[in-house]
Amino acid sequence: MITDTIAAIATATAGSGAISIIRISGEEAISIVDKLFIGKNLREQMSHTIHYGHIQCPESKVVIDEVLVMLMRGPRSFTTEDVIEINCHGGAFVTKRILELLLTHGARLAHPGEFSKRAFLNGRIDLSEAEAIMDIIEANSDHALKLALNSLDGQVTQLINNLREDILTIVAKIEVNIDYPEYDEVEEMTNGVLLPKSKQVQANMVHLLQTAKTGQILKNGIKTAIIGRPNVGKSSLLNTLMREEKAIVTDIAGTTRDTVEGFVNIGGITLNLIDTAGIRKTVDIVESIGIEKAKNLIEETELILLIFNASEELKQEDKDLLELTKDKRRIILLNKSDLPIKIDMSQIPSYVATSMTDETGLTSLKNKIKTLFEINEPSSSETFISNTRHIAKLNQSLGSIENAIDQMQLGMPIDMVELDLKQAWSLLGEILGEDISDSLIDELFTKFCLGK
Repeated sequence: MITDTIAAIATATAGSGAISIIRISGEEAISIVDKLFIGKNLREQMSHTIHYGHIQCPESKVVIDEVLVMLMRGPRSFTTEDVIEINCHGGAFVTKRILELLLTHGARLAHPGEFSKRAFLNGRIDLSEAEAIMDIIEANSDHALKLALNSLDGQVTQLINNLREDILTIVAKIEVNIDYPEYDEVEEMTNGVLLPKSKQVQANMVHLLQTAKTGQILKNGIKTAIIGRPNVGKSSLLNTLMREEKAIVTDIAGTTRDTVEGFVNIGGITLNLIDTAGIRKTVDIVESIGIEKAKNLIEETELILLIFNASEELKQEDKDLLELTKDKRRIILLNKSDLPIKIDMSQIPSYVATSMTDETGLTSLKNKIKTLFEINEPSSSETFISNTRHIAKLNQSLGSIENAIDQMQLGMPIDMVELDLKQAWSLLGEILGEDISDSLIDELFTKFCLGK
């Protein structure tokens, strides 16, 4: 049972703002704050009320700040405990001073993610919903935010619970047959009931994992390398997409000697852009290191934007890059298309004509990316699994289901089949936080910020 009372600053601590919030949760939350609060007696106030007053040091009687105090009594709070949030002015000094008073008078500093951890341990949310809180904080696109909100709303939980209920139905059929062997003929039940239902669960899992690829792209973005020989417009493309001078652009070949990274939102999808050194033969040691990095990125990235200069004839370096990237997801850009075209287009399999001068082709490029990755606007009723841990557990559970199906088809005893089915059910439960180790729970919540 959790008995201590925790406190932490719940708003960003870097710099100053209009408002800061200090959050306190636990059995003594109300009494600790009441010692410091000059205003109404908080112990007598109703839940979900806000009270105006001042925070004062009880010993020196020095007023620290003018505040609003929000009172939420358990279990009708995020942690299900008594919770108070002190809204003070947003200066770093005054915020820390109030926190110090709370710690001096009975609270302890919360560990990272401890408020969310208490909400999980107290049954307020399951583990997938707790992880969704962090996803909301880290979301960098509309789609990523929508996925996180759907998960926090319990939609992922519902998907997993539906799979678990289907598996439990199969296990129940097996248990009845084991307890009452005369009830059904084993082979008939296996082929007529267990096998079809298990294959349906398998199909549902496979579908979830297929859509999870889209979910991960919407959540994490697409790692994208901009590749080409020097001076074809790679840095100009990066700057144009990002709407800032992220990379240095000159007419001198080899200006970019190392990777330059940035993020751009395209129709709700994040591209994790990497502008690379122009690939060519060089004796410059620094430039050659950058070129080697660019070649390595071709293997690591999910999308290649391969740029050629449309106003020049195709060079041997261009042909080498066509060969080097042929098996990768790529989009070929014929840049500087506002100039007289000299490149032999018959040697280019498919391309988008672009010009960074007047931003020609950018809309076509964005549409091509969405088509290439088969990304559509997720509907409000559509839920994707995008969490890496969830996907790993789902894959493991699918493996257990497939083992069970193989054993059924081989005519193995159904009590052996049951073991794999129970393993699949248990692995799905780990997504929600059931039968999960304390060390893993601790590790997951340490990734949260202090006030969460």
